[in-house]
Amino acid sequence: MSFASDVKNEVAAKVMSGNDARAELSALIQMCSSLSLSSTRGLTLLVTVENAAVARRIYTLVRERYETDTELYVKKKMNLRKNRIYGIRILGGASEILKDLGIYSSRGLREAPLAKIVQTDNSARAYLAGAFLASGSVNSPDTTSYHLEITVNSPEHADFLISLLERFGINGKLTARRQKYIVYVKAAEKIADFLRIIEADQALLTFENVRISRDFVNSFTRLNNMDVANEMKTQAAAGGQMADIMILEEAERIERLDARLRDVIELRKEFPEASLQELADIYEKRSGVKVSKSGIKHRFVKIHELAEQVQNQNREMAQRRNSRAA
Repeated sequence: MSFASDVKNEVAAKVMSGNDARAELSALIQMCSSLSLSSTRGLTLLVTVENAAVARRIYTLVRERYETDTELYVKKKMNLRKNRIYGIRILGGASEILKDLGIYSSRGLREAPLAKIVQTDNSARAYLAGAFLASGSVNSPDTTSYHLEITVNSPEHADFLISLLERFGINGKLTARRQKYIVYVKAAEKIADFLRIIEADQALLTFENVRISRDFVNSFTRLNNMDVANEMKTQAAAGGQMADIMILEEAERIERLDARLRDVIELRKEFPEASLQELADIYEKRSGVKVSKSGIKHRFVKIHELAEQVQNQNREMAQRRNSRAA
């Protein structure tokens, strides 16, 4: 079973009543039903879903709120997966039910429900829960991509959902896909907020535990990679400093250097893999003189300049010898 199915099963098990039940049912009926008209039965409302828990939820809410005849049926989809389709036929009072749910008027079906359906925050939460039950999905927290979406049939309904999300500080985005409109959220923290809003408490706990664990591992990996990169930089710098020292030693220039430069040369030779900060700490411990990391670095910059001078002099001497030989 998918994580999205777990969320739906948990939300569908919640007890709902009054205006909150009406708000949830408004979303479910608008997003999962169709109308048909026959000479024998009149106006009939047909609700179809693929989740058994959601079907039971709709059936229960309808029976608790309205005195109407209903029929249940189950059939298999004609595809390779052969998922079951759960259907509910509402045989009487369809127009009155739709009016009560705020999605039908004298002009016909509305693209979005009346504002009174979601007047309170609790009713808005219930409507969002119904919308997710109807056509929502959310990626498992075990995946590397966080994504929650709700599919609707019109841009007006999509805008309505986005406005509801904004009431709770969630910035929903909109995209179109195969003549449908998708309201989606990608930020992990906002997906967690949505699960909290629709009271999917167990799913929220699972989502947060996995997310926090992954974020910890990712942070640890980034820090470890930074440590490795810094260590490589330290070793590369130390190698260059040792090469400068060898040039000065071969030119017998060490003894003519300032005492401060000779001190860091001796430290580098003794501790060829130490960082500049480590050399600064050792220097202070041995001499009692405090010197900063930048102070040590400045001395090595001076040593490098002197080593370059020696190399330039050696090249000039080699060029003169080659000229005389020619």
